[in-house]
Amino acid sequence: MSWLPRSPRARRRLWIVAAAAPILALAVGLSLWAMNDSVTYFFSPSEATAEAAPPGRDVRLGGLVEAGSVERHGAETAFSITDNAAVTRVVFQGDLPDLFREGQGIVAEGSFRPDRTFVARQVLAKHDETYMPREVADRLKAKGEWRPAQTPT
Repeated sequence: MSWLPRSPRARRRLWIVAAAAPILALAVGLSLWAMNDSVTYFFSPSEATAEAAPPGRDVRLGGLVEAGSVERHGAETAFSITDNAAVTRVVFQGDLPDLFREGQGIVAEGSFRPDRTFVARQVLAKHDETYMPREVADRLKAKGEWRPAQTPT
């Protein structure tokens, strides 16, 4: 007994599916490979190791702006981001969001230098003063450092 269907119509369908499946798999594989360069990974300061986020690779770094760490030198601003487990120094050239301040949750996009200083191309914050990026809040909750917003009484 043959493993092929008896009906010529069913056999034809089987051959069409058998020919189309590898082509479809190749197209999906090539698409995923092409998109690999456009993916930007998110890290907290404690996760941003040299192996996970090598120098020169574009990543997003999120956490809380450390108190007393903001230094402004003309258009350049240097500050530290923390997740209460590790601290990463960030350098940003340009205008910061209006609500940027110490203790604020932010996400910075950029890359690490070989000395592990993060050079940000963009600093993201939202208009709500209680805003904290979801990824940052999830990481802080996982580490037991979460401090939810105080509700006015």
